[in-house]
Amino acid sequence: MNARIRRGGTALATSVAATLALTACGGGTGTGTGSAADDVSASTSSPVDGGELTFAIGNDPISLNPSGTGSGNDTLYVTRQIVDSLLYQNPDTNELEPWLATSWSANADATTFTFELRDDVTFSDGTPLTATEVKGTFDDIVAAGAKSGALSSFVGYEGTNVIDDDTVEVDFATPNAAFPSSTASPALGIVAASTVAIPFDDRATGEGVVGTGPFVLESYTKDVETVLAQRAEYAWAPSALGNDGAPHLAKVTFQVVPEAGVRTGSLTSDQVDVAGGIQPTDIETLEASGFPVISRANPGNVFGVYFNNSRPIVSDVEVRKAISFAIDAEEIRDTSLNGSFAVATSVLASTTPGWADQSSYFAFDRAKAEKLLDQAGWTVGSDGVREKDGQKLSLKVAWITNFGPNQTSLELLQQQLKAVGIEITLEGGTVPEFLERQQGGDYDFAWHNQSRADGDILRTAFSTGATNYPRITDPELESLLQAQLAAGDPAERAEILAQAQERLASQYYQIPVHELTSVIGTQTTVHGLTFGADSRLDSLVGTWKEAD
Repeated sequence: MNARIRRGGTALATSVAATLALTACGGGTGTGTGSAADDVSASTSSPVDGGELTFAIGNDPISLNPSGTGSGNDTLYVTRQIVDSLLYQNPDTNELEPWLATSWSANADATTFTFELRDDVTFSDGTPLTATEVKGTFDDIVAAGAKSGALSSFVGYEGTNVIDDDTVEVDFATPNAAFPSSTASPALGIVAASTVAIPFDDRATGEGVVGTGPFVLESYTKDVETVLAQRAEYAWAPSALGNDGAPHLAKVTFQVVPEAGVRTGSLTSDQVDVAGGIQPTDIETLEASGFPVISRANPGNVFGVYFNNSRPIVSDVEVRKAISFAIDAEEIRDTSLNGSFAVATSVLASTTPGWADQSSYFAFDRAKAEKLLDQAGWTVGSDGVREKDGQKLSLKVAWITNFGPNQTSLELLQQQLKAVGIEITLEGGTVPEFLERQQGGDYDFAWHNQSRADGDILRTAFSTGATNYPRITDPELESLLQAQLAAGDPAERAEILAQAQERLASQYYQIPVHELTSVIGTQTTVHGLTFGADSRLDSLVGTWKEAD
């Protein structure tokens, strides 16, 4: 992979070898932040202890419960600082490394995972970390059911056994080879017993959420800010983060600034130290003004069209195929984004372990789209919208408003589909509103993405045993999704994931449009800020500011 931090329009890249773990089975290359040593804005002086960091984010976190459902990246930026994970997925190699667990092992069929824990870790309330808290956290996620965004990682969960204070065993009824990489996410961050004792819904404000992370919650004001304070006794960060002691920063404030232009303006006017969610149109402006711009291509499921197969019109593969040929993905990328965002070639982003190129199934061909619709019996009406048996070819589109370019992308998509006689109605909303619409099923296709550095994200999105919001019933696809979860050999797993992607592409269950790139702008005085393997903000334990 390439570590890249850009400043003043210059890109510096550092190549590193990719060593793949059990769940990291190949993939493409991308850009990303590296360690503090890669920070081109770093001075020659040592890190400075103290100081306060103000970080502008676009959305209120909604929930500070690590395993709850919040507003996507902005939520995870905050919760990553409060909780630690059993394992750390190195963003340069995708390899799983020690964190709260010093080591881990799996049985031959990937149904039992054993973690050896550090014996020197404490929660922010002073209580020690033991295997009991790991069991309590995992049991709590499963008990929360659909309320938890982490539930899909526990398919086939039988339970967690406490072997002794420092040894925990997690058992599944069916193979779950992706589970170790799942443990690296903030959503599976370990919380104290006192947190689990609080009703799940009551943890959203963060009150009572106790983790082992480098920061603790000082205050949360909805739609305004979340303030975190340093834990002086913290001393167990992954070595890749470059600081094995307490965080350098004394305080971090995540300030909610919904308008992207205002976030950029707040950065250039020195009102904030860091601005997240930098829009494509602002990248050149920041670089030209000398502000470091840090970017990393996101692994996982790309932005595109995810059909709801329970809806009569789009349950027809010929209609889905016609829609695919009507979409000019390159035009959408070039209009609403820029060259920092790749045109997608599969449902998986090219930076995802297990990615396989499926671009042969997707090509813009308006004439072919029109021919397919004609053959399917959809004729153009007097208003330009196609009809069949008295029904208009009119579709509802569900989408999330938390990424600025989404609206521009969808308005262009709307024009492209209108050109072949398809009418779409855009119904946007916040993450919780979008999820509610997905669960209710009152939409024809959804526009979204999902970030995760493991190809198993296909199962969590499309398996009948997981969320399966696309409502697909396809035994061949289901067999592949389950088979990759049972494959312990990385090469075998990559091949199965490639077959699953081809099945999704050949049936046009999903139409890939563009990959996501996470972009953050900083002051030149900020150092050691990095993205994790999922291209979300990593732990800030190694981040520091130059003294005023």
